[in-house]
Amino acid sequence: MGVEKAFDDFQDVVNADKEHVDLARERRDVFKKAFKAESDVAEVFGSGSLARSTQLDPVHDVDLVIVYRWEDHPDWGQPGESASEALEHARERVKYLLGATDGTVDQLVRYTLPRDRAVKCFIDPPEFEDAFTVDVMPVLRQANGTLLIPSKRSNEWTTADPEYLIEAVADHQRDWEHFRAMVRVLKRWRLSVPTKVKSLVMEVLALQCMPRSGTRPEALRAFFTAAAIQVNWGVNDPAGHCGAIQVDLDIPVLREALEEARDAATRACALDADGDADEAQRTWQEVFGSDFPAPEKKVSPTVTGPALITGRPIRDAPQG
Repeated sequence: MGVEKAFDDFQDVVNADKEHVDLARERRDVFKKAFKAESDVAEVFGSGSLARSTQLDPVHDVDLVIVYRWEDHPDWGQPGESASEALEHARERVKYLLGATDGTVDQLVRYTLPRDRAVKCFIDPPEFEDAFTVDVMPVLRQANGTLLIPSKRSNEWTTADPEYLIEAVADHQRDWEHFRAMVRVLKRWRLSVPTKVKSLVMEVLALQCMPRSGTRPEALRAFFTAAAIQVNWGVNDPAGHCGAIQVDLDIPVLREALEEARDAATRACALDADGDADEAQRTWQEVFGSDFPAPEKKVSPTVTGPALITGRPIRDAPQG
C-alpha cells in the first residue's frame, strides 16, 4: 500500500461525512439569509471549525456570528444586563424568523437555549443520530475591526477576533495543501491523550508548529517535535485577545503524549526512508490507533528439531 496511500485512506476515516457537512452548510445559509434581511443587522458570517474547514467527524454544531448595528442597540457593549439582553434579542428573532411552527422565513428550529455567549438552536429530534445545533452569537464590531462578544455569565462584553483564525488557517492552506486535513487528523489524535484537550488547542498548535511544505509524514514528525516544546508556554488565542484557549489544560500530560508521538513519528519516517513501508505504517498505527491502515505483521513459523524416537531403551555398547 505505501505510507502516503495509508494516509489517504485514513483521511476518509477522519473526515466528516460529505452529506452531513453539506447539510450543516445548508442550515447555516438559511440562518444567514434570514438575519441578513434584519434592519438592525450589519453582517452575518460563519465561524468555528466549519468556517475554517477543519471540522472533525461528526459535526456537533454550526457557529454563526450576527453583527448588530451600534446605532440600533446603543446600550449593548456595556457591563451589566446588556449581555443577556443581546442574547435574548437574538433568541426572539430566531423564533420569529425560523421557528418550527410559524417561522416567517423558514420552519426549522424546534427550540432555543441561550448559553453564555450564544443561542443554541435545536433543529433535529433528540434521538436523531447525527443531530447538531446552530449556535447564534450576537456581537458588535469595534472601530479596529475586532468584535465585542457578550457573556451572560459574567455580565460583560469581551474583545475577540474569530476572523483572524479563519484567515490564518486559509493562509497556511494556501501554502500547503494538506494543512486542513492534518489539522483534522491531529484533532482526532487528541482523543487518545489521557486528559481533556480541546480541539481548538490542536488547531492553534498546528498553526504554530506545522511546516508549510513537505510530505504528510515528515510534516507530522516536525509538528510533534515542535509542539512538544511549544506547549510548555501554553496555548493562547492567536489573535491575542482571549488568553488561554483551555485554562484547565494539563500541559505535562499533553507534553508527554506529544513526545511519545514524536518518537514514534521519527521511527516511522526512518523506517519508510529505509524502504520498510509496512513497518512504517504499523508505527504510524501506534500513533493514530487501529483505524490507521497497516498490514498485519507476519509471524515466522516456529522451527523445531527432529523428533526423538524413544521406542526402545538406548544402551551403551563397547566400541571396537
